[in-house]
Amino acid sequence: MTSKISLHDAVHLRRSIYQLTKTSTISDDRIVEIVQDALENCPSTFNSQSTRIVVLLKEEHTKFWKVVEDILKAIVPADQFEHTAQRLTGFSGGYGTVLFYEDPEVTKGLQTKMPLYADKFPAWAEHTSAIHQYAIWTAFEAEGLGANLQHYNPLPNQKASEIWGIPQEWPLIAQLVFGGVAEGARENLPKKDQTPIEKRLFVHGK
Repeated sequence: MTSKISLHDAVHLRRSIYQLTKTSTISDDRIVEIVQDALENCPSTFNSQSTRIVVLLKEEHTKFWKVVEDILKAIVPADQFEHTAQRLTGFSGGYGTVLFYEDPEVTKGLQTKMPLYADKFPAWAEHTSAIHQYAIWTAFEAEGLGANLQHYNPLPNQKASEIWGIPQEWPLIAQLVFGGVAEGARENLPKKDQTPIEKRLFVHGK
């Protein structure tokens, strides 16, 4: 996977970008290649490969966020919906969404095969998903795309299953919204607050 910037720079520059456009700095084929690379190369618990990913582009991406909007309209009080609607408009204004799922049958199989760790496998599956999320997000950053990670699950699960043929037993873990970076969006990001590193990093034996 070739990047326009180094991995180090991509890790350093990756931020949540909410002002997105319906454009992409790379081709749809390249987007799919990045996701495929993550699926094939990200580590997973006992090489379980339990992560499942659905990529929605252009109109399909917009359709997903309309589904979320319709669901939220039915449960959010009307006098509180304006802020929610603004957020959803921002998500819909992107180019695509990556839906991250986990296949519970894989986890159940591991629990049966290795009962000693049975209670650990569900959490480890979440770790596996998180690795895929970060890898794809960082790869998108390296290609000049902006992105932000959302967690509207389980609200759209059933409707998404009906529209895109996703097995209903797969739990939706997260949604990575991505697209072109709107003018000034990156420059206007607030400085990231940092807890002092000495409270988070401990080295022994150096």
